[in-house]
Amino acid sequence: MLGEEARAGRLLALTGLSPQALRAGLGDPATLGAVFDFLAAHEPDLLAASAALGVEPGELIAARERL
Repeated sequence: MLGEEARAGRLLALTGLSPQALRAGLGDPATLGAVFDFLAAHEPDLLAASAALGVEPGELIAARERL
């Protein structure tokens, strides 16, 4: 998510996370939920993340729902 500068800036601005907090919170459901919510809110980001991870976009949405 942080590989593309514009997307990274939006993610950090919209979630209120710093890069350090994001890295530290990768196992935290609240942090993961914020990232999933960010992806679900903007289809181009969802599609880019799903392509980078090699999963279907619906799998990311389903993961958010399970979280």
